[in-house]
Formats: sequence, structure tokens, C-alpha cells
Amino acid sequence: MRQPPVTRRAERRAQIADQPDLDAFAAERPASIPCCIDWLPDGRLLLVSGDRLLRGEPDGTMVTHAELAQLDPHPWNDIAVDSQGNAFVGCIGFDFPAGEFAPGIIAVVTLDGVARAAAEDLAFPNGMVVTPDDATLIVAESYGNRLTAFDIGAGGALSNRRVWADLGEDHPDGICLDAEGAVWAADVGNKHCVRVREGGQVLQTVGADRGCFACTLGGADGRTLYIVTAQWPNDLRTPTGQVLAVQVTVPSARSATARS
Repeated sequence: MRQPPVTRRAERRAQIADQPDLDAFAAERPASIPCCIDWLPDGRLLLVSGDRLLRGEPDGTMVTHAELAQLDPHPWNDIAVDSQGNAFVGCIGFDFPAGEFAPGIIAVVTLDGVARAAAEDLAFPNGMVVTPDDATLIVAESYGNRLTAFDIGAGGALSNRRVWADLGEDHPDGICLDAEGAVWAADVGNKHCVRVREGGQVLQTVGADRGCFACTLGGADGRTLYIVTAQWPNDLRTPTGQVLAVQVTVPSARSATARS
């Protein structure tokens, strides 16, 4: 692997989105990086590719689910989908990494492909998760050193913005949720993943020898923490990517929901 990929957990499997020149199982060749994925409730894939949100169809084709450039022309990043098919997609808000910082937004794309801005003024919105009850969206603000939460209303409306966890010197990237409601957050610069509960208490830290870009819980029992790592900065040509697998005690929130 070259450019650090992004993971999103599906039941009992880890999926990896990588750079367009990946030779092994290329379902789609994205227009740019980053590229992030999630699934609609009916199992169709959603892929953030440049300023478009693509959708995988049953026949294997990829079609445009929504155009995002009219909301913001800057790079679009992570995605999380709720059980109603509302897709929350974050826009960085500036030309990373060379551009001058500017705040980003979160858009919501409804099941019929209509996109609108749902939240503004986020400091590099990055990884996102929706709680199993569809009540809360948690967003990593990488340049804000925090996890931010919103209440989810009808049609994906976001309200009641609040700091879910202040992470001090950490810069959260990809995140995932476990069955106890704690969040695992990957951190590139600090080369680790931390498990944190609401309020900011760090419960566990898993270190690595390179930047941690994304994490997800999977495996047969939901207790394997997969961490996507790579050297950063890099020239985007030298392969440095790895996927680490670490056994943890508390399973994925989705695993617990599926068993209940």
C-alpha cells in the first residue's frame, strides 16, 4: 500500500480504500485522495471520490449519488451513514496539505441523493461515526484536537453541537465506536490509537512505529482493532502502508447491536 488507506467496518470483514493504482481487487479507481467508504442500509457501497459521492449498484457499476462541489470546492474526506440512508460527508475546507487553513463543513446527503450543508466551522473534519440508535454523530476535528458530537434529527439535521472529548495534544483522524460507547481514535503525528470515553478520559493506548490514519473494530467477534498505518509525510510513491490487527476486550458497537 502507498497512500494511507481508510477503513470502515462491515460485518465480520475489514474493507480498505486505497490509492487508484492498487492492483489487488480494484472495485473503483477514485479521482483523488483521500477516498473513504461506507454502506447504505441495503448494502450498496458509497465512495467519496473527489467532489462526488459515488454509489455502487448491484451490477457492479459505480454511479454518482451526489455532486458535492456546489457546497464546497475543497477536498471531501470521511463519511458515515445512518440506518435511514443519510450520508454525512466531511469537507476539509482548504487545500490540504499545502493550502492555508480554513474551517470545513459537514454535508448530509439523503437517500435520494440531495446534498445540503448540515454543520459549519469545523477544524479539519475527519473520521465520523453514527451511534447505533441513530441519535448522535461524532466527528473528529483533527485541527481542533477534539471529538465533537451532534444530535441527529429528521432528514439528517444536526443540532446541539458539543465537545464530546477534548484530546489535548492528539489530532484525531479516523475513528470507530465500541459497544461501551467509547471511541477509538487514530492519530498520525503521535503514532498511536487511543480509546477514549465521553468527557475525554483515555482508557487505552495502542502505539505503532508509523502514523495511524484510521481504525475499525471487526473480526468474527468484533474484538479485533484494525489500524491503518503509514509513514507520514511521504512522497506518495514509496510503499509504507500497513494494516495492524490488535485484540481488544470490548467489541464493536455494531457487533453488540447485531447480537442483541
